[in-house]
Amino acid sequence: MSVDLHRDDLAAVVRYALETTRSTTVCPFHEEVLIRVGDDAAESHALELAKRITKSDGSTWDREALRREIGRQLVTAADGRCPLCEAT
Repeated sequence: MSVDLHRDDLAAVVRYALETTRSTTVCPFHEEVLIRVGDDAAESHALELAKRITKSDGSTWDREALRREIGRQLVTAADGRCPLCEAT
């Protein structure tokens, strides 16, 4: 993997996979806001991508841990629009 990715941080790996597959994006004005923009296919693709990212020791992530973290990040993401932008 050529990007600077914290391979041993489950949340970072999942966030990278979700953003790379365009399942989520970060609001350009509020970097703390993650926005869910993808569909089921993009989210499934993110899981497949995350399964292929190895830890620094060469091992892979547990599939169930990846599923839980993807679910957690998608649930906490804003749906389609940044709520902070909408409020202004």
